[in-house]
Amino acid sequence: MGYNAAIAGASGYAGGEVLRLLLDHPEIEIGAVTAAKNAGTPLIAHQPHLLPLADRILAPTDIDSLRGHDIVFLALPHGQSADIAQRLGDDVLVIDCGADFRLEDPGAWERFYGTPHAGTWPYGLPELPGQRERLTGAKRVAVPGCHVTVATLALFPGLAEQLVEPDLTVVAVTGTSGAGKAPKPNLIGSEVMGALTPYGVGGVHRHNPEIVQNLTAVTGEPVKLSFTPVLAPLPRGILATCTAPVKPGVTAEQVRAAYETTYADEPFVHLLPEGTWPSTAMTLAANTTLVQVTVDPDAGRMVVVAALDNLTKGTAGGAIQSANLALGLPEPTGLPLAAVAP
Repeated sequence: MGYNAAIAGASGYAGGEVLRLLLDHPEIEIGAVTAAKNAGTPLIAHQPHLLPLADRILAPTDIDSLRGHDIVFLALPHGQSADIAQRLGDDVLVIDCGADFRLEDPGAWERFYGTPHAGTWPYGLPELPGQRERLTGAKRVAVPGCHVTVATLALFPGLAEQLVEPDLTVVAVTGTSGAGKAPKPNLIGSEVMGALTPYGVGGVHRHNPEIVQNLTAVTGEPVKLSFTPVLAPLPRGILATCTAPVKPGVTAEQVRAAYETTYADEPFVHLLPEGTWPSTAMTLAANTTLVQVTVDPDAGRMVVVAALDNLTKGTAGGAIQSANLALGLPEPTGLPLAAVAP
């Protein structure tokens, strides 16, 4: 028996990526595709790469368009998912690609997002300890932020094995699609091409509390985080360099062994051979996170470099990976391991 899915926000980058992946999913059929201001226009006008859906017209993002589906993927701006989710039945699997239900602390939500906290859903990062069990059979799933996914996967094995101090630095170079499809002056070609630009500096980026939440749960200790994202002239992809002080006596061999053990059986997280470092190109359009780890003995720090595609593993692929678990399907169903090159 297959499932049918509605995609809200189908004219945006995240919604378009969900659609691209679902076209190859053997168990999920694409139902309604919806948008807000683009309702009534052809989907192909906004997602010209999705030729199999060329006959689709975008419906309004309202409860009448979304009800009647087994699954609803919400690829909406932050703050818009809660109202819709409340009006969908408990029998519907709702996957929120936005931030509305990621944070557990209402105070952190209100500080970083400025609106009342809507609640907390099961968290869509299956690789975290215990998370697959929480996602299996779930009817509500909160998909992590893209920076959060790469930073969490890069750092948690070292913290979980108590090899490093919870004093973390993350610098993540990211492509422009992470800012969404709405026109913004700082994202036009003449501003972005040939430039690297930091943003959200000094602990103000909205992914800060989410990274801290994940890694505090792993280590059981308060986590300090310095996170600096850097906008790069790329359409998609994140390359994160993450460091933490190693505890006395910890060797590079111990650190690598922890990562080998943690990720040995993970379908979508791969520790690269020693001497090979990740590149965003190695993950393009694939639901993968590629990781390399070493220890800088002079600095006394573990250094992890990780790459993923922010739209695939960082958003839509992670959403479908979690949906597969919630539906009782094999976790890798419909998700690509092979990247696109060159």
